[in-house]
Amino acid sequence: MRVALVHEWLITHGGSEEITAELQALFPDADQFALVAAPVPSLRARLAARPIRTSFLQWIPGVARWHRPLLPLMPRAIESLDLGGYDLVVSVSHAVAKSVRTGPGQVHLCLCCSPMRYAWDLREQYLREAGLDGGLRGWVVRGLLDRIQAWDRATADRPTAYLAISAFIADRIQRAYGRESTVLYPPVDTAFFTPAPSDAAGAGPEARDDRAPYWVTASRFVPYKRIPLLVEAFAGMPERRLVVIGDGPERAKVEAAARGAAHITLLGQVSRERLREELRGARGFVFAAEEDFGIAPVEALACGVPVVAYGRGGALETVVGLPAEDAAGLPPTEPTGVFFDRQEVGSIRAAVARCEAAVLAGAITATACRRQAERFSVAAFRSGVRSAVDRVAQRLVLP
Repeated sequence: MRVALVHEWLITHGGSEEITAELQALFPDADQFALVAAPVPSLRARLAARPIRTSFLQWIPGVARWHRPLLPLMPRAIESLDLGGYDLVVSVSHAVAKSVRTGPGQVHLCLCCSPMRYAWDLREQYLREAGLDGGLRGWVVRGLLDRIQAWDRATADRPTAYLAISAFIADRIQRAYGRESTVLYPPVDTAFFTPAPSDAAGAGPEARDDRAPYWVTASRFVPYKRIPLLVEAFAGMPERRLVVIGDGPERAKVEAAARGAAHITLLGQVSRERLREELRGARGFVFAAEEDFGIAPVEALACGVPVVAYGRGGALETVVGLPAEDAAGLPPTEPTGVFFDRQEVGSIRAAVARCEAAVLAGAITATACRRQAERFSVAAFRSGVRSAVDRVAQRLVLP
């Protein structure tokens, strides 16, 4: 079986790129396609150094850095990729990859990270944060997004079937495309992200109480991740240290929020080994984004670390909040974190304090956190992909 893997752009190493890397491991002989490719070393290593076939956008000078403004050209670029001769096409899509052209007899399985956010649910937020929510430029951009949205909807039937990375995204796919999807959670490397050896040996929650009281957050510094907000919240809690891992366009805002707060440490980008080390030693992980799934909080859980998260989006499917009692009034399951309901400084501070109190009382344990993370293992992801491929392949051979 000839397999093609399709991604929008292979430049950074984030959640969707990690999904593509796992697909490459599952289908080692698959050919890789992308609109633009300039993989960072960590991603290149995960893709096994296979050649990546790109679109005409690759020839634009500086495209790896300035690809996002080329959105008007992306529909034509994705449709220009030649996928003839492949039996199975698997697209990992958060923008246009789901609209790649396939022919009769080909199976196209779209693993959808989200319908294009800036054309659908988060349009107004993106325009506001880019300063394009008014004026002539804003009017022009709105017209462009209207056309992109219409094209996105018109090509929604190209995939044979959709996989959604969370129930949150499955609902978005239904509203945007009118298509059903099967939830398949992204892979988290729970074999790498593990508790510290003392925890793994059964030290229990008491060991965590003795750790230095620092918290961790790790993310790209982009607006919806709300990293400046987290830094501002911890800047007013000098009794608690915060370690911030990552980089991105909002670095200046993050640095400004941390100015004068000696208990906040900005580490920038770090290796996976260093990230694991910081997570293992943390009192907790804090996350303020309304995320489609959110791999970073699950990596923290895998290290036995509780999570304080904004109570919307994919976090509701990965973190068991405190108190953890279902609607039927059944006995509570083991909580693994605390949710806050407003993206505000006070709400974050209250949730952090509540989480620490729950850990000290033994209500949240490293064992429960680890057990929850194992639901999202690489093995579970690969099994789900194989099952999905079998299902969609049967549709083409059944009378």
